[in-house]
Amino acid sequence: MFFATGVVSGGLGPGTLTGSCGDNPGIACRLAWDVTHSTSAAQLVRVYLAGPVSDGLRILFVVVVALVVRAVANRVINKITERAATTTLPVASAAIRPAIRRRRASAPPVPSAASAASAASAASDTAALSAAAVAAAGTERHEQRARALGSILRSAVSIVVFGIAALTILGDLGFNLTPLLLSTTVLGVALGFGAQNLIRDYLAGILMLVEDHYGVGDTINVKDATGTVEAMTLLTTRLRDVNGVVWHIRNGTIESVGNESQGWSRAVIDYPVPYGEDLARIRALMEQAASSMFSERGWRKLILEKPEVWGAQELSSKEVTMRIVAKTAPMRQWEVARELRARVKAALDAAGVAPAGPDTIVITAPSPNGASAPSAASPNGGSAPSAAALPVSVPAAWEGPGRDDPGEPVP
Repeated sequence: MFFATGVVSGGLGPGTLTGSCGDNPGIACRLAWDVTHSTSAAQLVRVYLAGPVSDGLRILFVVVVALVVRAVANRVINKITERAATTTLPVASAAIRPAIRRRRASAPPVPSAASAASAASAASDTAALSAAAVAAAGTERHEQRARALGSILRSAVSIVVFGIAALTILGDLGFNLTPLLLSTTVLGVALGFGAQNLIRDYLAGILMLVEDHYGVGDTINVKDATGTVEAMTLLTTRLRDVNGVVWHIRNGTIESVGNESQGWSRAVIDYPVPYGEDLARIRALMEQAASSMFSERGWRKLILEKPEVWGAQELSSKEVTMRIVAKTAPMRQWEVARELRARVKAALDAAGVAPAGPDTIVITAPSPNGASAPSAASPNGGSAPSAAALPVSVPAAWEGPGRDDPGEPVP
């Protein structure tokens, strides 16, 4: 009896603050006890009011901390990616700076040397501006890649931060996290074995984006598909070929890819000429036509460097294939190739160079008087065939746009 009285007098009985609210009474329970001095009221407030409010405040605190950490991390990522996206590549500034400096410091040239000075300045400015155009294209791709990587980093930060916050909240609510973590580990291992291809696709997509293999709008060659990239995710790549067929390719299955529009492109023209023509003369005519096209203001924006005549590419018993190339802006090689091919043809026609084509067989119909009409002259000399002559050509196989011109991509 004395022991029980001592316990009650010590403040541990149900009729005391400690007995009603516990060893660490909260504000709400203490207030309820001070107002009512009722054990039932104090315990009711502690169980149904103070406990949920305390848990809710802890959960709210964890959520607020997670949001603050996520906002700070996203702000840092945004600053880094925006700085990387808006920073001009050193190649662009280094390429265009000499031309700007010459224009600012240029003085009126001496009349005797005006043409030479203007020609040299124009050539150097053209080279500088062409290099700047290539660098500008690289800067745009650099900007797109930096912002895409920023989006991936922000998503990863959100997943990590909110995952940790969810585990913290579950621990505050009294859940035993050990079985949950073990189950999650087993589930992750099972998914890792069962979804290896999916994980490989995602990792390949991230690496392609980081290393800038290609982007939306590029023309690429992937296995049996060649076309323009319309969409690219971390899982798949969608491209459309020249026939309008849409290809969906998993990133993990891409072992090698050819990009035809990254940085700059090249127009390649193979033009056949008769075997007996002077190749030095043909080269001079081609260079003249290419230089004339390069000097025009409209084409100079598309042609980055002066076209070059590489010379004889192929030989046969009847013709010599001459190759001329031009470095162009991305995806403009086919347009430049068509115009350059037409100008080379016009220059050779004006110089009297006969086209190198298939053999021609001329069949002469008999005249009404029984005498045969004069035979048609060969393409290398003589008069033109008469009206009675019926030329029959043996054309070569149609080659389409050519092996160097896969056709313009469908926009």
